[in-house]
Amino acid sequence: MVRKRRTELPGGGESSESQEASGGRGGGDAQRPPAQQQQGAGFQGGGGRGFAPQSQHGGRGGRGGGRDQRGGMAPQQSYGGPPEYYQGRAAQPQPRGGAPPERRSGGGGSRGVVPSAVGPTRPSVSELHQATQPLQEAGVMTQPISYGKPAGIHSEASSSSSAAEPLLPAVTQQFGQISVQQEAASSQVVQPPPASSKSMRFPLRPGKGSIGSRCVVKANHFFAELPDKDLHQYDVTITPDVASRGVNRAVMGQLVKLYRESHLGKRLPAYDGRKSLYTAGPLPFATKEFRITLTDEDDGSGAPRREREFKVVIKFAARADLHHLGMFLQGRQADAPQEALQVLDIVLRELPTTRYSPVARSFYSPDLGRRQPLGEGLESWRGFYQSIRPTQMGLSLNIDMSSTAFIEPLPVIDFVTQLLNRDVSPRPLSDADRVKIKKALRGVKVEVTHRGNMRRKYRISGLTSQTTRELTFPVDDSGTVKSVVEYFRETYGFSIQHIQWPCLQVGNQNRPNYLPMEVCKIVEGQRYSKRLNERQITALLKVTCQRPQERERDILQTVHHNAYAQDPYAQEFGIKISEKLASVEARILPPPWLKYHDTGREKDCLPKVGQWNMMNKKMVNGGTVNSWICVNFSRSVQDNVARSFCYELAQMCTISGMAFHREPVLPVVSARPDQVERVLKAQYHDAIAAIQPQRKELDLLIVILPDNNGSLYGDLKRICETDLGVVSQCCLTKHVFKGSKQYLANVALKINVKVGGRNTVLVDALSRRIPLVSDRPTIIFGADVTHPHPGEDSSPSIAAVVASQDWPEITKYAGLVCAQAHRQELIQDLFKTWQDPARGTVSGGMIKELLISFRRATGQKPQRIIFYRDGVSEGQFYQVLLYELDAIRKACASLEPNYQPPVTFVVVQKRHHTRLFANNHADRNAVDRSGNILPGTVVDSKICHPTEFDFYLCSHAGIQGTSRPAHYHVLWDENKFTADALQSLTNNLCYTYARCTRSVSIVPPAYYAHLAAFRARFYMEPETSDSGSMISAAAGGRGGGGGFGARSTRLPGANASVRPLPALKENVKRVMFYC
Repeated sequence: MVRKRRTELPGGGESSESQEASGGRGGGDAQRPPAQQQQGAGFQGGGGRGFAPQSQHGGRGGRGGGRDQRGGMAPQQSYGGPPEYYQGRAAQPQPRGGAPPERRSGGGGSRGVVPSAVGPTRPSVSELHQATQPLQEAGVMTQPISYGKPAGIHSEASSSSSAAEPLLPAVTQQFGQISVQQEAASSQVVQPPPASSKSMRFPLRPGKGSIGSRCVVKANHFFAELPDKDLHQYDVTITPDVASRGVNRAVMGQLVKLYRESHLGKRLPAYDGRKSLYTAGPLPFATKEFRITLTDEDDGSGAPRREREFKVVIKFAARADLHHLGMFLQGRQADAPQEALQVLDIVLRELPTTRYSPVARSFYSPDLGRRQPLGEGLESWRGFYQSIRPTQMGLSLNIDMSSTAFIEPLPVIDFVTQLLNRDVSPRPLSDADRVKIKKALRGVKVEVTHRGNMRRKYRISGLTSQTTRELTFPVDDSGTVKSVVEYFRETYGFSIQHIQWPCLQVGNQNRPNYLPMEVCKIVEGQRYSKRLNERQITALLKVTCQRPQERERDILQTVHHNAYAQDPYAQEFGIKISEKLASVEARILPPPWLKYHDTGREKDCLPKVGQWNMMNKKMVNGGTVNSWICVNFSRSVQDNVARSFCYELAQMCTISGMAFHREPVLPVVSARPDQVERVLKAQYHDAIAAIQPQRKELDLLIVILPDNNGSLYGDLKRICETDLGVVSQCCLTKHVFKGSKQYLANVALKINVKVGGRNTVLVDALSRRIPLVSDRPTIIFGADVTHPHPGEDSSPSIAAVVASQDWPEITKYAGLVCAQAHRQELIQDLFKTWQDPARGTVSGGMIKELLISFRRATGQKPQRIIFYRDGVSEGQFYQVLLYELDAIRKACASLEPNYQPPVTFVVVQKRHHTRLFANNHADRNAVDRSGNILPGTVVDSKICHPTEFDFYLCSHAGIQGTSRPAHYHVLWDENKFTADALQSLTNNLCYTYARCTRSVSIVPPAYYAHLAAFRARFYMEPETSDSGSMISAAAGGRGGGGGFGARSTRLPGANASVRPLPALKENVKRVMFYC
């Protein structure tokens, strides 16, 4: 289902989330204790020996206490409504990562224990348990390592132009002069993951959490009684082979209808539409052949209906063992028996598949709710998602409401009129119109309307290059041709009106058929799988956005309507489904105290119901903006209005705790959007010339954008961050005119972190009270991969990794990005080696760069790694863990032979279908203002995994619709977190998000990685997408690494040509520019 998500929203504007927003952070420089000595020499992290800790980010960052020039009090802010959306470019909202629904299913069925054929499989436990002992490998030297003086923040491969780019000398010294032999050896210390995954296990649940006030919530999970039937699986071969599941199902349906009583022992089998058939008990044969004849449906022509004969062979394959599923649910077996779960899923999908239109794991029908027009020939259909899942309470059926886009069953002429959004007058189509129509209609099924009751169906393969008036075709072998217009008039007595339009081409290219558009109507029930535009997304969101009480009611009605008790397949297999929502014990974790600057009236703050404001508070580390300029690209904003707006923004930044110079370096300049590059470069160079005598840098560029600015926002970010090396803040025209205090305060939060400041910091971080973080230097990573939209079949995917650069505060995150093969989920550039002509094997990659920059920023090496990985579906758990944990290991070993800090690897999932509801919607103490469960609600029992370490956490307050809790699943844990420690850490971090004063729905490092990845799409070479806008991409900051050693779509290792992203400028990399 499409839902409001973190993304750049319609109308352009860096959003502080639509359904969730969140909380700033910062922190004074607390005294750091000497680091505990890690095994092995080198790295010399103890108390910052090697070099003194520097102020992060080029001296622009965190200034702690003591400043008194911040005048005044912050103006009143009310954060009740949706947060302000600022910043240009109308980027298309998309599912995070732009992936199709299957990609990050999270809720989609149970996790495959057997890894898919792609990517590595699970290694033995001994292969991966390396963090607890130093790596001792022959040929790896272990002498102490000396440090050179610190340089810029990032290391190898900081330019993406060539894989063999020389390293910065100072960076090479950062972790010591490791010889070529050492580099080569250390990159092989951790062996590649072995082919067998049988002995690998995800961590067991370390007990349940106890912190927080207890309550009961309801979940959209329905208990499913495990049947005691003897399940049998049979292989099905249908000849001739057909690709369509629909035809296969029709064949099997006919077979069951004819032979159930006589040959199938009265059994009612469940069929997956492909190669497998399942029965509750054995069939009376081991193998049998059937002949089935399918007769086409009557097309109304009166002609004899086509008959097709199929040979069907059913052969016994295996028994699906429910005993092992029972053992797994009781926690007495580690691996989920996938076959048994698959059988039950197929059985429960049989009936809805015949009634509704199935799409992935959901079912849609115009009968399940009112159709809503989405514009341009599309409409939304209501439906429901259904999946059987193993949980602590036993088997559970997860049901959720869903909506998706279908093509309206219109006459093609009407569809085209809507698509082009204008009257299709006699004038011919432009080339752009033709391209748009062809893309929209290719593959769509139509039926003809010019032959009375005869409604034959065809699939559109394209448009003719000529108009209907010009089209002719041969009528015999002697070369006689006839025009299409003439043929339709003579044969059908039909006079074609739109002769200036092309015809639809149906059939194959070798023997094409031509159908005029006006004789075709679109067949009902075809899902639209291409990219929606902003207006369509907004319309779909309106349909899907339901308050919790309504959604709960609709889910219960769906379960009642599906009547599983009367489902003949469920009865046959002995599956009983409860009609009550699962009641689940939950806890509400307390919000953390947040620290603000001591010069503000309020020095700390306890958020209430997931939100707070900046009234009477000052940023804990205000950044400095001495030199800034403003460029106005909006024709409707006069220079005096722009000047006034900049003055108010500067004042708000000062009131909020920044040192912000009131006057710009140059007067505000107005420019045309089509001259963005020339104007920005000219203004930048003029500004640099003006401030050169004082040896200053340009700290900030403020940009005023038109509300609808097309590709301007993306162009601007690309030029500023990869060419000029300056951070920018974009503001939309509507906000400039409105000039609300809340908007200005939100923008100030963003500007502060872009220039190296901190907004707030956890009090517990400063007082060193965060378990397994405060006791020793800890680095927290966030990682995400965003994929191109459906229909863009060649654009690269973009991976982003961010990592905390301050300890103990854990609020500043540096980010790196790289382009990789289309739809590749494994992050290719976490660690890489390449051959340098002078130095032999050289290693680099995102993890190594970020570890080095942490060492530079804090003076200490990380002694613990926490890695939050976003966007991985359950079927990809093993391969992502194996590949990426291996990369983390190798990156650490390449810095020091024995350097292996313990790793905790946590997958963060938002794209699942579990929803939590208040036990009593009328209880005002149990819900927030939107009717959703309270922020901090955590569930780690009943609906969670039978044995593994996972939990659902709703860390944000709802704004509209039903809140979706984040699902956290721990795949590796050498730090031995307790449930309370990890749940509290995760919840508390959600209050440190820099862009707004609300807690957010997923942990900020993962959120920042998503923002970074999304930003970097703007860095790619301009290409035109389906909607005519620029293809965009992900951001986060590394100038280098874009695309080194890019891999093919699925398997790491196979080379594919992916153009690297342009390098980010060093001073941009060091700050949270992606905010």
